[in-house]
Amino acid sequence: MLSRPPYPESLEARKEIEKHLNELLEMDVISKIGHNEIVEIITHVIITWNNGKSKLFGDFRALNNYTKADSYPIPRIPHALDKLAKAKYITKIDCMKGFHQNGFKLSSMKFLKIIWHMGIYEYTRMPFGIKNLPVHFQRMMVTISH
Repeated sequence: MLSRPPYPESLEARKEIEKHLNELLEMDVISKIGHNEIVEIITHVIITWNNGKSKLFGDFRALNNYTKADSYPIPRIPHALDKLAKAKYITKIDCMKGFHQNGFKLSSMKFLKIIWHMGIYEYTRMPFGIKNLPVHFQRMMVTISH
């Protein structure tokens, strides 16, 4: 079993984690798994704070160490701004929780499990914290926009 010990968290962080997990359950991004299922790889959740807003991640560092890096060009912000400056029209696509819009092969599901005191969950959509996800998301956005 590939696992790391849980991280200590404050009461405030525990409440935020619970809120995020409930949102992900409602959005069908995760599902709770039964205690009878065999779990080979499991990771704990991490919560980060930026400007007073919290974000939930699985601690997939151990999995990422075994993942081969995918190569795909991700545009640099200055290049994107140069293109926008020359644009006649600009369209905005709102991708709420954009990474969670991506699915994955069912064979990958066994690697994408998180644990918290409320239970063990498996992702049904791509989670934050996976090494190649930004590249995969960029590839998807280029495919959609062309």
